[in-house]
Amino acid sequence: MIGRKIGQMIQQLPLAMAGACLLVVPCLASAGDHPDLSGTYNIATLTPLVRPDHFAGKLNLTEAEAQAIADHWSTNLAKDAVPSDPNRGAPEKGGTDIFVPEITAAAGGVGGYNGFYMDFGSSSFKIDGKWRTSIITSPDDGKHPPLSEQGKRRMVQRSAFFRENSGDAWWLDLEQGPYDDPELRPLAERCLLGFGSTAGPPALPVMYNNLKRIVQTDDYVMILNEMNHDARIVRMNAQHLPAQVRKWLGDSVGHWQGDTLVVDTTNFRETPGLSMASGELHVVERFTRTDDATLLYQFTVDDPNWTEPWSGEYPWPATADSVYEYACHEGNYALGGILRGARILEEEALAQRGGENPSD
Repeated sequence: MIGRKIGQMIQQLPLAMAGACLLVVPCLASAGDHPDLSGTYNIATLTPLVRPDHFAGKLNLTEAEAQAIADHWSTNLAKDAVPSDPNRGAPEKGGTDIFVPEITAAAGGVGGYNGFYMDFGSSSFKIDGKWRTSIITSPDDGKHPPLSEQGKRRMVQRSAFFRENSGDAWWLDLEQGPYDDPELRPLAERCLLGFGSTAGPPALPVMYNNLKRIVQTDDYVMILNEMNHDARIVRMNAQHLPAQVRKWLGDSVGHWQGDTLVVDTTNFRETPGLSMASGELHVVERFTRTDDATLLYQFTVDDPNWTEPWSGEYPWPATADSVYEYACHEGNYALGGILRGARILEEEALAQRGGENPSD
């Protein structure tokens, strides 16, 4: 987010040479007889993935409801964007100065983020001229289908590792704790993939860094994600890799159905970017140009952790903004801090027990 703002200022400087875009990627890819999807898109939207309960049974918003949502975010994010008082004291324990309840958790309860970092967009999105209440369209209630028995077991395993920070080593008596190994930490925390399935598939909007850059040729389509600079390479008219070849973003194979690019992705590692998904995740995406400045993005998720497949759709509007480097943790020094902090809490807990080590 900060890199993009600095980049926008740099972008206003005069270019020293014509055709400078060739230094990065070809300005125009050959698209054969198919629509050229190349371009940069900003998928930020106030429309949530899952339909809120107060819009139960409603696929579409009224104009008044859409305006109320836009006003809510605009007003409260403006409050959060006010410069911080340099003479302020430490936040209260468990407290936050954030005005928007939806981002309190991301602030860690101590005001870690304010409005400067947020990029939710300025409105909900429209499809066929109507405001939508959620990205998910199937099931009809706009929510995820129930978890399968396999999914419930996965949820139990996850919940054993994720608890609110209580300031003590609650995991000490577990056979394996969540901070015993850096590879036990979530992918986003390790700067391997962005959080919230931002890179996909399916590619979903998150709280910031929502730019996508598509570069299309006859043989490949590249989707560059602003966060965490992940590049998905779609191999056109190809076969999937052998089942034993597994990737963080899966193996994406594309083909054209008329003017729609269809991307079929399998071969995920056991922990894909999509929350609660498994290594058996199968995603089918459809990219359709609806006008010169918009793509319609549709997807279907099929995974044995849910009782049935689920689908969604939302537009990708074109933007003149450029994608700049996303440096994640600037070397991910925070991960070492997390692990060292866990060792300190364990030492304090063992000292209270008189030095007894539960693993002995």
